[in-house]
Amino acid sequence: MTQQTYGKIEFRTQKQDICPTFVIKNSLLMLNIAIVAGGDSGEYEISVKSGRQVEMNLDKSRFIPYLIVIRKDQWIYSRDGNEFNIDKNDFTLFIDQTRIIFDVVFNAIHGTPGENGKLQGYFDLVGIPYTSCDVTTSALTFNKSFCKNVVSSYGIHTARSVHLFRDQEGIRKTILEKLVLPFFIKPNNGGSSVGMSKVNQQEEIEDALSRAFREDEEILVEEFIEGRELTCGVLRTKGETIAFPVTEIISQKEFFDFEAKYKEGLAREVVPAEIPDHVSDECKNISRFLYERLNCKGVVRFDYIFSNGQFLFLEVNTVPGLTEQSIIPKMTRAYGWTVTELFTRMIEESLVGR
Repeated sequence: MTQQTYGKIEFRTQKQDICPTFVIKNSLLMLNIAIVAGGDSGEYEISVKSGRQVEMNLDKSRFIPYLIVIRKDQWIYSRDGNEFNIDKNDFTLFIDQTRIIFDVVFNAIHGTPGENGKLQGYFDLVGIPYTSCDVTTSALTFNKSFCKNVVSSYGIHTARSVHLFRDQEGIRKTILEKLVLPFFIKPNNGGSSVGMSKVNQQEEIEDALSRAFREDEEILVEEFIEGRELTCGVLRTKGETIAFPVTEIISQKEFFDFEAKYKEGLAREVVPAEIPDHVSDECKNISRFLYERLNCKGVVRFDYIFSNGQFLFLEVNTVPGLTEQSIIPKMTRAYGWTVTELFTRMIEESLVGR
């Protein structure tokens, strides 16, 4: 086995050196973890914050973190005021005559290209395991309309909706023929409620359409359902699919938009939700069921409206936020884990079967 050293850190120079069983059980051999963050969507800044949180909270006795910020054609690692470009041929770094090979990619990119399957396909090609869902699941779940159709086929309730495209004729007429006000207009592919509007009157439709089409070529228009917004995180770890405590989101705004999600004081997350045990159990059961049926990997968050005694599926977040303000870290702590333990389990799970 050929090895080189950089300072006190040892870097492997061959892919064959990766041995998951040895790595997980033996702290003498540390894993190089590429934390990818950023992306090409309106969630760029939030993703970078998530990446930094992962970097700060990884177990440094086992993992060597490298925060790689991706934006369009720039894939950069920064250290001590210097920038180093990723070699896209094999996703390696070359620093001071040392080529750094990554053992695992920790995916913290919300939106494209980290949540829609594009980056997953690339990592499959270069042979690096990653902490999020695979290509197929990521592509399916990123498309809100397609995902709702699949979830509905399992007997899970969803709100009435219509899926439309930019160049489609008579969009406004189609919406009003098929749905009843109020409704939400949002990009069909995206997250963090970027480009999303609640429409209460017909006069608001055009502005809402323009806002959504600035983010995507497709839109989803979904009828408003009065109820409580509940969410549940799920993770497969050590042979068990676990559900974190169900959380209720109470927005101080008309709905849980981008500002409410990330500006302090505009929303309250109640962890665990103040709901009867049987309601919490049902939410967890649905979430575990969907996690397995959709073939999810890593930590995933399912969002619902609970109305008139039943759950209506809204969407699934396959790369949910990991910032201080994000819901998954709050769920994790309520479950009794630190975020460091969560990140360790995600990395370990990505190596299962390798």
